Amino acid sequence: MLTAARRTALGLLGLQLTVAIALSLVDSYRRRGKKPKAFPVTEPETVPVGGGMITTYTFGRDLYDDMLAAIDGAKKQILFETYIWKGDEIGWKFKTALTAAADRGVDVHCIYDGFANVVVSPAFKRFSPSLKVMRYPIWNAGIKFWDLRRYGRNHRKLLVVDEEVAFLGGYNIGSAYATEWRDTHVRISGPGVWDLKRAFADFWNLNRRRRLTRSERPLLIETASEWDPQIRIHRNIPRQWTFPIRSMYLEAINRASRNIWLTTAYFLPDQDFVDSLADAALRGVDVRILLPLKSNHIVADWISRGYYGQLLAAGVRILRFKDAMVHAKTATIDGSWATVGTANIDRLSLQGNYEINLEVIDPDFAAVMERVFRNDETNCLELTFDEWQARDLNRKFTESFLAPLRPLL
Repeated sequence: MLTAARRTALGLLGLQLTVAIALSLVDSYRRRGKKPKAFPVTEPETVPVGGGMITTYTFGRDLYDDMLAAIDGAKKQILFETYIWKGDEIGWKFKTALTAAADRGVDVHCIYDGFANVVVSPAFKRFSPSLKVMRYPIWNAGIKFWDLRRYGRNHRKLLVVDEEVAFLGGYNIGSAYATEWRDTHVRISGPGVWDLKRAFADFWNLNRRRRLTRSERPLLIETASEWDPQIRIHRNIPRQWTFPIRSMYLEAINRASRNIWLTTAYFLPDQDFVDSLADAALRGVDVRILLPLKSNHIVADWISRGYYGQLLAAGVRILRFKDAMVHAKTATIDGSWATVGTANIDRLSLQGNYEINLEVIDPDFAAVMERVFRNDETNCLELTFDEWQARDLNRKFTESFLAPLRPLL
C-alpha cells in the first residue's frame, strides 16, 4: 500500500510538472515576435539621504547610460555583479567598457550567474585576462548534493565604482531591459557605498575557488566604518543560512499604520507573509500589491493567484501592470520607509537565493517611491473581489492543480 501511495504521489507530481512545462512552452510560442507596448516611466530623481544621495531609475536606458558613465570615469576599482548578462548590444557595451577600464589600470572584478547565462554564447563569456571574472557555477554543491545551502542562485545586481557611487536594483544587463521592461534601480553615494563594497567582497571570498589564480584571489578591501542610521543593506546568504530580507519586510509590514504599497515581479510568498498583509488591511492600512498582468513566467502567474482570494477578502488591492513586464522589487510604507533591491516576494528570493536589498528610512525617498508607484498605477488594471469570484471553472482547477508546486518557486 505504501509503495502504491508513493507511485501515485510521484505520478501526480510528474503530471503537475508536465502541465507546468506545457504551459511555459505554449506561452513562449504565443509571445514569439511580440513586442511590449510603451509604458509610463518617471525621470531619474535624486534626493539627499543621510550622508549621501539616492537617485531612482525606472527606465533601463537612463540607468545604463549612468552606469556606463561611472565605469568610464573609474580611476581605481570597479565591482560589477549581475544575474543575467546578455551577449547582445547592451551586454557588449558593458563588457567593452569594463575591459577598457581594466586595460587602463583599474582593478575590475566581475561576477555573473552561470545558470542564468547558460544560453549566452560561449564567445561572449570569454574575457580579457585584464578582468577578474567569477562565474558562479551552475552546480555549486559538488558531491554534497544533500547540502541545501549550496543550491541558491546568485540573483544580485550590483555595481560599485571607486567607493564613490554604487548601483543596486532589479535590472539585469541586456537590450530588452533597456526599453521593454519596467524595473527599478537606485544609485547611491555616501556610507551606503561602503556597505555594498563589503557585500561584493564577502560574496567573492565566500564563493571563489581556492586556487591561487589571478582571477579568483581573495578580494581584500578597506572601507570606512561610519554608520548611516537611515540606510541599511540586507543580504540573503544561503551558505550561511541567513535570510534577513524576509524579516525586514515582515517587520515593516507589521508596523504599518497608513499604507503599504508593494511592487514585485513574482508573488509567491509563504502563508505568514500573506497573513501579515491581510492583517494590515483588516486593521485599516491601505495595502496595494502591484504585479505584472502577465509575467515572463506563466507558471508563477498561475501559482501566485492562489493567494488572491484571501487577500482580496481582507481588503488588499491587487493592481496588474499591463502591456509590459514589471520586474521591480520595491515597497514603501507610511511615507517614511522604503526598500529597493533584487529580492522578489517568492520563496526562491526570500529563502533560497543570494539577494541584496537597500532599506531606507527617509520621508523624501519614500515620497519618490510613492510617486513612482502612483505613476505605475496609471498603467494597471485592478482585480476586484467580484471579478475574482466570477472566474471560470477551468482557471480555478488549474490554480488548484498547480498549487503543490509553490514550494519549488
